[in-house]
Amino acid sequence: MAGDVFDLLIRAGRVVSPDLGLDAPGAVAVRGDRIAASGPDVAGAARRTLDFPADLLLPGLVDLHAHPARGQSQYGVDPDVEFLARGVTTVASQGDAGALNWADYRATVVDVARTRVRMALNLSAIGEIGTRPCFASLEDVDVDACVRTIQAGDAHIWAIALNSAAGLTGTNDPREVVARGLAAAGRTNRPLLFGTRRHPDWTLADQLPWLRPGDVITYCFSSLEQNLAEHGRIRPEVWEARHRGVLFDIGHGMASFDFRIAEIAIGEGFLPDTISTDQYRRHVGSNPQHDLPRTLSKLLAAGMREADAWPRVTTRPAELLGLAGEIGTLRAGACADLAVLRWNPAARPLVDTSGGTRTGGCWEPVLTVRAGQVVAIDGRAPRATLG
Repeated sequence: MAGDVFDLLIRAGRVVSPDLGLDAPGAVAVRGDRIAASGPDVAGAARRTLDFPADLLLPGLVDLHAHPARGQSQYGVDPDVEFLARGVTTVASQGDAGALNWADYRATVVDVARTRVRMALNLSAIGEIGTRPCFASLEDVDVDACVRTIQAGDAHIWAIALNSAAGLTGTNDPREVVARGLAAAGRTNRPLLFGTRRHPDWTLADQLPWLRPGDVITYCFSSLEQNLAEHGRIRPEVWEARHRGVLFDIGHGMASFDFRIAEIAIGEGFLPDTISTDQYRRHVGSNPQHDLPRTLSKLLAAGMREADAWPRVTTRPAELLGLAGEIGTLRAGACADLAVLRWNPAARPLVDTSGGTRTGGCWEPVLTVRAGQVVAIDGRAPRATLG
């Protein structure tokens, strides 16, 4: 019967779905835009069969903190060009839009990109339009506008983005900005995606008690001032925040991942909750390409086990986005978003944002499937397939 024929069958030397406890040779079968079956015993006729006997097949990768945009942000890059081809099928913006440009962002990015895009709405109404620091004027830190935008019923907004760095708050008291962010978050039942101050005028020890269970600190393995470690150990107040339920995200970017901090943290068992790139305009054309597989590889080089790393680019960010069961899994019935990665032992050294290097190899993208359709092969997205 025609219904017994899969549309797509992908076989791989290693198939991994953390939520299913699956890590073995096998296959994933697809019908339409849904996963029909996955595991070591999956076989059958298919209209298209692809074989990757030496490679790794995962759910499509989820990047919780990056900058997908199409003209709405000074940092933004086209998600279908810069993320989808690299194994990332879902990417969340860290504040590229605020209340004033969310409608345009949704119409020109969220609603039309082939990549699934979600938003941590900027607390500042202006988002990242132009070059003005988003919190330089308290008039832009409009709690009511932020709340109205979220309460309009938009499920695409999962969090409120707030970076309290001195370069963004200007002469304003960062405590006032954070207080407004918490007010908006409380009224909308959203977490904060929070960039800490990194300045002695407001220490990390004084900032952490402001955060609530479920709030997410990004840039967590930065070596800049007021970082998570002190005297070669994770600060006690950081551990206390974790025990209260505060979450920690990588947000690699251009200044926020240091192997030394990562190795201290991982050595103590302090693992990030999510691994993200903070990939933005300055990364375009980087060589080697800054992307989520390479960022993941840096965490492995710092000592994280693969079994701990896979959930942090699949199931865990999917949960935070409210998409558990739909993405980040190879479970039958889930959206058929898939990524095939290949280990390159001869890859160029992994480099952190302080210039530190580690050698030993890197995971690199080979195939991306989005909603059942092959959209990228060998890290290249055929332009004709992109929406």
